[in-house]
Amino acid sequence: MIDVSGKPESERWAVARGSVVMNRETLEVVKAAELKKGDLRSVAEIAGVMGAKRTSELIPLCHPLPLTQIEVQVDLSEDLPGASITATVRTTAKTGVEMEALTAVSVAALTVYDMIKSVDRAARITDIRLVEKGGGTSGDVILER
Repeated sequence: MIDVSGKPESERWAVARGSVVMNRETLEVVKAAELKKGDLRSVAEIAGVMGAKRTSELIPLCHPLPLTQIEVQVDLSEDLPGASITATVRTTAKTGVEMEALTAVSVAALTVYDMIKSVDRAARITDIRLVEKGGGTSGDVILER
């Protein structure tokens, strides 16, 4: 792990996004709440929060961080068609939370895939990326809005 002992604690945040593209028919099943495994949005959002909390156990050399906020939002989109996932993570620590935000999106996307795979084997997880981060000594980085 990187030695961060000399760095000051500061407020830090990160936002990540990703998508799960599915067939239009599958999206209609999701909207009608007809999935056997339950409500896709609530299950995936909780899974994303749980994933963010376990990032240091999943990614080698990640620091365990005291997370002060984790918000995962799954929005259904006709344009994809599918689910658009956004995660925002905050902490007051010596290092940033980019990996926690990316892990939250990844786990939420995997959960969406798991919930729809019985009706849509062609679903694809796509475009997982960091879109914003802030705090610390390096300042804010905005990659997209």
